[in-house]
Amino acid sequence: MGNADYECPHPVAIPPSKTLFKSLESSLKETFFPDDPFRPFKNQPLSKKVVLGLQYFVPILEWAPRYTFEFFKSDLIAGITIASLAVPQGISYASLANLPPILGLYSSFVPPLVYAMLGSSRDLAVGTVAVASLLISSLLGKEVNPNENPKLYLQLAFTATFFAGLFQASLGFLRLGFIVDFLSHATIVGFMGGAATVVCLQQLKGLLGLVNFTHQTDISSVMRSVFSQTHQWRWESGVLGCCFLFFLLLTKYFSKKRAAFFWINAMAPLTSVILGSLLVYLTHAEKHGVEVIGHLKKGLNPPSVSDLAFGSPYLMTAIKTGIITGVIGLAEGVAVGRSFAIFKNYHIDGNKEMIAFGMMNIAGSCTSCYLTAGPFSRSAVNFNAGCKTAVSNIVMATAVMITLLFLTPFFFYTPLVVLSSIIMAAMLGLIDYEAAIHLWKIDKFDFLVCMGAYLGVVFGSVEIGLVIAVTLSLLRVLLFVARPRTFILGNIPNSNVFRSVDQYPTANNVPGVLILQIDAPIYFANANYLRERISRWIYEEEEKLKASGETSLQYIILDISTVGSIDTSGISMLEEVKKNADRKGLKLVLANPRSEVIKKLDKSKFIENIGQEWIYLTVGEAVAACNFMLHSCKPNPAAAELNAPENNV
Repeated sequence: MGNADYECPHPVAIPPSKTLFKSLESSLKETFFPDDPFRPFKNQPLSKKVVLGLQYFVPILEWAPRYTFEFFKSDLIAGITIASLAVPQGISYASLANLPPILGLYSSFVPPLVYAMLGSSRDLAVGTVAVASLLISSLLGKEVNPNENPKLYLQLAFTATFFAGLFQASLGFLRLGFIVDFLSHATIVGFMGGAATVVCLQQLKGLLGLVNFTHQTDISSVMRSVFSQTHQWRWESGVLGCCFLFFLLLTKYFSKKRAAFFWINAMAPLTSVILGSLLVYLTHAEKHGVEVIGHLKKGLNPPSVSDLAFGSPYLMTAIKTGIITGVIGLAEGVAVGRSFAIFKNYHIDGNKEMIAFGMMNIAGSCTSCYLTAGPFSRSAVNFNAGCKTAVSNIVMATAVMITLLFLTPFFFYTPLVVLSSIIMAAMLGLIDYEAAIHLWKIDKFDFLVCMGAYLGVVFGSVEIGLVIAVTLSLLRVLLFVARPRTFILGNIPNSNVFRSVDQYPTANNVPGVLILQIDAPIYFANANYLRERISRWIYEEEEKLKASGETSLQYIILDISTVGSIDTSGISMLEEVKKNADRKGLKLVLANPRSEVIKKLDKSKFIENIGQEWIYLTVGEAVAACNFMLHSCKPNPAAAELNAPENNV
């Protein structure tokens, strides 16, 4: 920079400015349409655009013409297999939600048909889920007692399902699916584990044959309810329940050891229902304290539009329940669908899934169904059974329809303790302690989030656990934004590469030059912290050089290559850092500002203030320029700046 022998570095380009409309359009497109769903519509005639639009919103129209008999054979086997699991699970989960058991069968008939038309996953098996059932019981049960006012409770459950569907579909249509991403993996692991623990504890009522039981979900209330009624424990129920629980866990263990025998685990719940019903029928155990399901009404789903309680004084409770259960159902369903899609190497559209979930719950709320999603257990069975498309859901719905029309009387003698065993066996698989251990090894804060959710659910309530988990997750995001990391960079020996001296201890410091990297966007939330942190880096470096007697500090290079964006507070921070450096007789140098950053720095006149010749494309070029100034000019940066020619950046 000082004479003709110095090689002029590459200039840092300032991109052309965009109009406000273009900038807004680009930002909105990346926020709401990151998958570019309009790409297939480009340069297509109107008739083709109409067909593509229908195929987008109703995916079955896209893949149905390519459907083959070979696919149907696979889907038929998978559908019958998951139906054998759906029937006992549906009855069990409806009881868990304090709803009539028949609603569990209704909820496995209409929603799967809707999802088969609108869903984009080939492997997701639709049905009721234990966590949502627990949430409905917990949230609605606080306001309305299901035993004292069953009709109002049922109406609120349908209304909550309607609002859950409305919320889910709205997220999909408005392209707001990214909201669900705020439920991190650690949050879901802890919340699901806590909910599974609570569900297992709640099943002690059926396992011990208790009639009166607490509606609270925290462990202290449940344990108090259990041990305060020891004189009412039924040993017949306890023995029967433990036997079936052992049988279910044994089949699950065997199926895990031998993947080819997955069907044994899938058939175990229905086998338990059949064996339990036969045992009660032959021994008349219902007369000896073993409670049974009793009469189940034959026939298909009756309409329930008139039961939607929009004028109820408990409407806000129903809306809150719908939104919470809707979010949890979406988080689980989309995560499960994506997991199996990765195995088969295909893509599912998160926004389409939200629309599908929403529409099936809206339709379900009008046909006597309560909230449905994509449970992992049923989807895993569907996947292992070799399903090819969503037709397996249609086969399952058909099997449930046959059950509703002809087979419901056979469930009269089904003991409730068997349903409790089925729920407990399914829930134990959701307590993923291995994932929690993995979180501890990898990221202690994620483990804290996980345990916060778990303990909040177990010792407080489902809502408390969810609030704790989301709060801790958001706190982490805020900490990352408010306290971004900064690093001192050094030169890797025998190279022109500069990396963190913490990560690469062999990296050498450049005499007279402090190189700092800011590893986050610069916003109002972190601008003050960064100003103070940079000042502290400068002070510490000066003290270290003074103590060692090395060359005094002359230049501060800020590597902002990882700063994706900056606001006016961030620009003010850089201006204050420059003033502080000037007062100390130091020169501020910038390396590799990104497109959005350099545009704002240019518009704010900061480039004019710092001097275009002090902005470089790479850290290597900035260091070379500083070294040239140190060795060929006066050491005083102010004097060096006067002698330096323009760099034409």
